[in-house]
Amino acid sequence: MQRILFSLLLAGLSSGAVFAKGKDIDKVNGSIHTEAGVSYGDLESVNGSIDLDENAIAETVSTVNGSIRIRDGAQAESIETVNGGLKLGSRVVIHEGLETVNGRIVVGSGSRIGEGIESVNGSIEVDNAEIGGGIETVNADLTLDNGALVRGGIHYDEPGGSWFNFGKKKTPKVVIGANVVVEGDLTFDHEVELFVHDSAKVGRISGASAKRYSGSTP
Repeated sequence: MQRILFSLLLAGLSSGAVFAKGKDIDKVNGSIHTEAGVSYGDLESVNGSIDLDENAIAETVSTVNGSIRIRDGAQAESIETVNGGLKLGSRVVIHEGLETVNGRIVVGSGSRIGEGIESVNGSIEVDNAEIGGGIETVNADLTLDNGALVRGGIHYDEPGGSWFNFGKKKTPKVVIGANVVVEGDLTFDHEVELFVHDSAKVGRISGASAKRYSGSTP
């Protein structure tokens, strides 16, 4: 977990994708806006947000201080930010993974993440989407709902002594919602509140006691 920042993953989805190399856009200060349906190369900013428009294609999409939005039907190799949220619309395909340190992650319906999600602080919300390589975090609240599929399990790492652990300690809330499937272990190295819907299917749980529920929310 200590190498969360920009640890690029090599494997993509089994189906693969052929990317037509498009224009790279690299900024220090300023946001990046793209056009719908256009292919790009790397989109990189230091201080600024990035918006990948509908059905557009990019390779690496990364920023340090700024949010990233991937709109409906868009594709990218990998998504990375340090301080900022990641919001994915519906039917988005990310062939590698999503990485952030401080920021909310939202994955919309019908989207596919090839190699998983890594985060430290914030929240993670996955709605009827497929996560190929598991979810790893430290302090994020997590909600999986509406038949989301996670391959590779869920791991909550023990907080260390690094810069992102200042402030009052909180207990993350983990909700495994209706018809969700988690293929792999759920491992918690510190205290969490874990809620598992009666219709969900999960792997072995260690480090937490699951509270079952049957309604729309626990």
